[in-house]
Amino acid sequence: QIAFMTLTLFPIRLFFAASMMLLAWPFAFIASMGSDEQELEKPLSWWRKIVDILLKAIMRMMWLAGGFHWINIKGRRALPAEAAILTVAPHSSYFDAIPVTMTFASIVMKAESKDIPVWGTLIKYIRPVFVSRSDQDSRRKTVEEIKRRAQSDGKWPQIMIFPEGTCTNRSCLITFKPGAFIPGVPVQPVVLRYPNKLDTITWTWQGPGAFEILWLTLCQFHNSVEIEFLPVYIPSEEERKNPVLYANNVRRVMAEALGVPVTDYTFEDCQLALAEGQLRLPSDTCLLEFAKLVRSLGLKPETLEDDLDKYAASAMKMKKEKVDLKEFSAYLEFPISQTLESMFALFDENEDGVIDIREFVIALSVVCKPSKTLETIHLAFQLYQSEGGTVTEEDLGHILKTAMGVSQIDVTHLFRAVDEEEKGKITYDDFYTFAVLHPHFAEEYLYADQMGAESGLETSSLSAPNGICTDFSPDNSADRRKPLQKKLN
Repeated sequence: QIAFMTLTLFPIRLFFAASMMLLAWPFAFIASMGSDEQELEKPLSWWRKIVDILLKAIMRMMWLAGGFHWINIKGRRALPAEAAILTVAPHSSYFDAIPVTMTFASIVMKAESKDIPVWGTLIKYIRPVFVSRSDQDSRRKTVEEIKRRAQSDGKWPQIMIFPEGTCTNRSCLITFKPGAFIPGVPVQPVVLRYPNKLDTITWTWQGPGAFEILWLTLCQFHNSVEIEFLPVYIPSEEERKNPVLYANNVRRVMAEALGVPVTDYTFEDCQLALAEGQLRLPSDTCLLEFAKLVRSLGLKPETLEDDLDKYAASAMKMKKEKVDLKEFSAYLEFPISQTLESMFALFDENEDGVIDIREFVIALSVVCKPSKTLETIHLAFQLYQSEGGTVTEEDLGHILKTAMGVSQIDVTHLFRAVDEEEKGKITYDDFYTFAVLHPHFAEEYLYADQMGAESGLETSSLSAPNGICTDFSPDNSADRRKPLQKKLN
């Protein structure tokens, strides 16, 4: 079928879809000229309403060309005065743009998107909230702009937000980012379904790339999509004060409508678990739990690397001293709480009430820079090395166990390979030189003997839709009642 469709219908569909986008461009360009905020807050003029209808019709023809012959709509879309924000989930594909083009609601987009030829003009027409990567204060400005529009009593168009912040395979709903819920205004949850026999829609971390997804989808005779507008969710006073609680409760409502579970994994956890560094994390790593505790503690992603430098400098001054919970609290400058106690427990190797602060710094480095393995190992060498700048096999074991978040690992083969002169100690330069010559040293010297079923380090090979890591399957309810896994037992 794919071979036949590639030679026949695919090029026709692709040409027609591209033509519809080009046809939409002049209308969007003209309608966007001279627009300012005061004009946007006024009701649409008669000619802009006509442009709106024309653009929606053209966009519908574009999706029709892609095989989306009909779009099943359930429920009623709320008016802007009823719900200023539409929260859409699950987010699994760039085909999720279908509800955007049907409603022309504003969205949150990277500022660079407006410079894309043709598409950038269409994006500007829907008056998005732009996020700038070059502006360090962009996150705060984005939240403030969403809040300003959401509290305008319907003067601004509705804002459509995908609160998961990344694409998943629709098997569950991951943690919602709080941005859509900070204004504390009513939101309307919107759920997406793609009830197709063959899933060519999903575009996730692993699996087919963007063009391959487009190709496979256009090679299907028919593609189905279902958009359901759920009842408007009005937050309680407690939810208005606590955006995280608000986000979790809305996620629960949407998960029930979809018939899928929820999981506390986030976009950052996906980055951590699937990082392309030389040390890939095993399935039983406790670093995902550690990352969640870091976020719960209030350490912000945008300042995490600066925090790491500060904590590393303090740890170097402390040298090999172990600290208790009270000293750990003072070290982090956070009051003792259940979250801090849970984090402390992860590193309490012998359950004797003290931890090695160096292990915390190494784990934080992995969370900050998951793909930069050698930078973390370099920092770890600085923390563990003697006055001569060397570490022993035992030290290397502590470093790699912490960097991988596991309880046991055999580093003997790796250490002997690096220590060619059999001195019983190595420097970071020795390790770096070896790593350059053996870029796959982990697979050759660590995982080769450690990845068996008995070791507990085997990463699941079970398949999932479009290959997304099965480690992100929602936890079993029984597993949630288990105590936190310690790094070392």
